[in-house]
Amino acid sequence: MTITESSSTTIFSELKSRIDKRQARVAIMGLGYVGLPLALLYSEQKFPVTGFDIDQRKVSTLTQGGSYIFRIAASEIQQARARGFEATTDYSRLTEMDAIIICVPTPLNEYHEPDLSYITDTAKAIAPHLRAGHLVVLESTTYPGTTEEVMIPILEKGNPHGLKAARSGASSAQEFYVAFSPEREDPGNQTVARRDIPKVVGGLDPQASELAAALYGAIFNRVVRVSSPAVAEMTKLLENIYRCVNIALVNELKLLSLRMGLDIWEVIAAASTKPFGFHAFYPGPGLGGHCIPIDPFYLAWKAKEWDFRTRFIELAGEINANMPYHVLESVSKALNQHKKALNGAKVLVLGVAYKKDIDDLRESPALTIIELLQKQGAVVSYHDPYFPTVGKGRKYDLQMKCATLENLGQYDCVLIVTDHSDYDYERIVRESQLVVDTRNATRGIRSPKIVPC
Repeated sequence: MTITESSSTTIFSELKSRIDKRQARVAIMGLGYVGLPLALLYSEQKFPVTGFDIDQRKVSTLTQGGSYIFRIAASEIQQARARGFEATTDYSRLTEMDAIIICVPTPLNEYHEPDLSYITDTAKAIAPHLRAGHLVVLESTTYPGTTEEVMIPILEKGNPHGLKAARSGASSAQEFYVAFSPEREDPGNQTVARRDIPKVVGGLDPQASELAAALYGAIFNRVVRVSSPAVAEMTKLLENIYRCVNIALVNELKLLSLRMGLDIWEVIAAASTKPFGFHAFYPGPGLGGHCIPIDPFYLAWKAKEWDFRTRFIELAGEINANMPYHVLESVSKALNQHKKALNGAKVLVLGVAYKKDIDDLRESPALTIIELLQKQGAVVSYHDPYFPTVGKGRKYDLQMKCATLENLGQYDCVLIVTDHSDYDYERIVRESQLVVDTRNATRGIRSPKIVPC
C-alpha cells in the first residue's frame, strides 16, 4: 500500500468511526420542509448538527427557538437547541463539518425545464470550504446524472486545494466522498414515522456508499444501498412518476364518470376491495407539492439527450395540469344552473394548501384556480386555517388575506379545493348557497346544493 493510499484509508476510517460514535458533525444545507426535519432527526440521535440557509428569517426564527413549519412544534426546536443544534448563514463554518447534506429546491423554470440553480449555487458556496474527507450528499430530487455531471464538477473546480471526488479504483488523501440519497418526505403523513421510511443511498464509490449508509443508518431503521448516484436519482423519479401517472388515470376516469353520471369515488371504493392487483389513487383539482407535479418533467427533459420521448409521462402531466381548468368550467356551469354568471360572482375557495392538514403552498392547484377565476371576473376570497395571508411566490402574486367563515351565505359559490380535517362540512353546506366539491369532502351529506367536481 502506498503512502497516499494509507492516508486515504485513514481518512475514511476516521470518518466512519466518527459517524459510528455519533461524533460526526453534520451540516444540513437548506432548512425547508426536507432539511429541517432531517436536522431534527440527527439532533435526536445526539449528532452535532448545524443548519445552513440563505434565508436570515429562518435562521433567526430557529435561533430564537421558534418554528416556521406548522407540523414542527417550537418545542422540538428548543429541545434540539438544548442538544446543540444551531442554524447559520455563515458558509465558512462548513470547514468544521464532517458531512454535508444538501436539501435545496429543484423547481421547473417558465419553460417547464429543470431549474438546478439552487443546486449549483449551493455547490459553488460549498466548494471554497471543502476539505479532504468531507462526505457530501445530495438529497434534492433531480434527473439521473445531476450528481456526477453537475454537482461534482463544481465542487472539484471551485475548491482551492485541488480536491477530487473519490472514485472506484483511485485512492488519494486529496479526496472527498459523494453520494445521492433522495428525500422521501411526505408532509402531513401521520401513519409512517420518518425513521421508518427506508433510505435509498447511492455512492460514487464503495467507500462513499458505506459512509452515507452509516450516516443515514444512524437515524433511519433501514438503508437501501444501490450501485450509483444515478440509480438513486432514478429511483426517486420512478416513485413520483408512478403516482403522477396513476393520478392522471383516475383524474381522466373522473371526467368520464361525471359525463356518464357515475360516482368515481364509489367506483374507487368498490375496486379497493380487491385484495391484490389494485392500489387506490384519488382524483382532485390538480397536483401540488414539490415532487409529483415537477419530477416527471425532469426525466422527460433528460430523456431528450437519448432522442427518447416519454409520451406516457408527458400525457399524464398534461391531464393533471388541465384539472384546474376543469374546476373552472365546473364552477361556471354550477353558477349557470343557479342563473348566475361567473363574471362578478363571489367565490370562496376553501383550502389553498396543496393537500389537507399541512402548511405547504408549493405548486398548489388552488393558486392556479384562484387566478383562473379572477381572470374570468369572479370576486375571489379564500379561507385556509394554515395561511393567514397568501402573498407572492415563484408563479403567483395574489396578495390576499384569509377570509372568515362567519357569513358563508354571502358567496355565490363555495369551492372546496383542499379538504382540511377541521372544516365542519355539514355546516358549510347548510349555510352556503352552492358548494362545488373537488375532493369528495362532503361525502355522506345529502343536499342539492352540492355539485361534485
